[in-house]
Amino acid sequence: MTEALHGPRATQRLLQRHRPGAEPLRVLSASGQLGYGIPADSLARGMARQPHFIGADMGSIDPGPHYLGSGTLAAPLSMVRRDLALVLDAALGAGIPLVIGSAGTAGAAPHLASTVAVLRELAAERGHHLRLTTVHSDVPADTVVQAQRDGRLAPIGPMAEPSEADIRACRHIVAQCGTDTLARALSTDPDVLIAGRACDTAIFAALPQLLGYPLGLALHMAKIIECTSLCCVPGGRDAMLAELDMEGFTLESMHPQRHATPASVAAHALYEQADPFFVEEPEGTLDLIEARYTALDAHRTRVSGARFVPRAQPSLKIEGAARVGARAVLLAGVADPTLLQHIGPVLAAVEAKVRELVPGDWQLFPHVYGHGAVHPLPPAQRSSHEAGLVIECIAADAELARTVAAVFKQNLLHHGYPGRVSTAGNLAFAFTPSELDAHDSHRFVLYHVMAQAPVHDLFPVTVEDINGGAAH
Repeated sequence: MTEALHGPRATQRLLQRHRPGAEPLRVLSASGQLGYGIPADSLARGMARQPHFIGADMGSIDPGPHYLGSGTLAAPLSMVRRDLALVLDAALGAGIPLVIGSAGTAGAAPHLASTVAVLRELAAERGHHLRLTTVHSDVPADTVVQAQRDGRLAPIGPMAEPSEADIRACRHIVAQCGTDTLARALSTDPDVLIAGRACDTAIFAALPQLLGYPLGLALHMAKIIECTSLCCVPGGRDAMLAELDMEGFTLESMHPQRHATPASVAAHALYEQADPFFVEEPEGTLDLIEARYTALDAHRTRVSGARFVPRAQPSLKIEGAARVGARAVLLAGVADPTLLQHIGPVLAAVEAKVRELVPGDWQLFPHVYGHGAVHPLPPAQRSSHEAGLVIECIAADAELARTVAAVFKQNLLHHGYPGRVSTAGNLAFAFTPSELDAHDSHRFVLYHVMAQAPVHDLFPVTVEDINGGAAH
């Protein structure tokens, strides 16, 4: 047991010392997804510019439902340790806050716990003394069910309407907390803030909001820099520095060969957005109609004009994933033009045969690359000389999934079809054994917006002081 840390920590020191208007707020974005390799030289150049705080996004829903459903990290643990060590050492060494959002990819309780565990290990190894604040983003199924009953739950895109049983079957349900929630967490005066599932913008906009900067400018800045140098020409993963004032902000990549141009920065408004002029946040709408982009030189762009329109009641994006089953896959290549002409009926016939041979609850999903697996193709545009097969088998357990894959493989290998010449096999499997375990399969049940969300009842905040590796 250790004593609590005394005196103001990094957040309070920033709030006490920085005066908007006296100097720009220097915001360093270290990572677009922590755990996939922060370029150390660019981070060092960013730290040489004496930023006021460091932000790092760690997660995304982009990798699909598996990580949310399984509670596992998408990034390799060794790389998470490497990247987290870089930003932790940089922030604590400079005495500035570190804000991390969407911990561990999907931001649910196990992802947050795994990320915090790595931080504690690093603190113990390095003898770091810090105050850690965490924000939990898990949402009870009952809260979502009640929102659905009240008509406050709307899908984002073509999502099937979930039943109450579907919602309760989700292994994890999270909500993306916004700027107000992270601002509340920062009031605990942390050195490090790690949030579960969070809006990317909140990571970088919460501290400027507390300091009194215009929220529209802060959110627009955050929207651009959360992906680090992706907004540059050429795009990359290098650290990005924003200098925010009361009228706008300046963007500069910490890689000398990645240039933030007006065109590349403005184009980033289309990143993950259906509408480049309006960005929906939990607390309101970021309006970019009057945004202006001006080149300061070949490397830097100045941005101004964004404004924020608050919403009367907050809304939250809700994400939930449920397990479908265990998955096994077959990978094969086909170069027989006759088989390619009949590939659809052949796969259907083999599946029917396997269903007679292997009873049980299983599903088969064939993907024919070269015939429209990525995008539907008319017959005239389909490959006539080569195609790749990915046969996906999903069952209640891994043994049944592998059994289906194995039996399907052998029957496909020797299936007869019109015009076949060779009976010894007319396709080649990429590996041996051919049946590859491919983790559990999950599906999104919830990819919705909850209107009139009870934000103040969600997102509990916890605080702990870590002193040389021991915590209380």
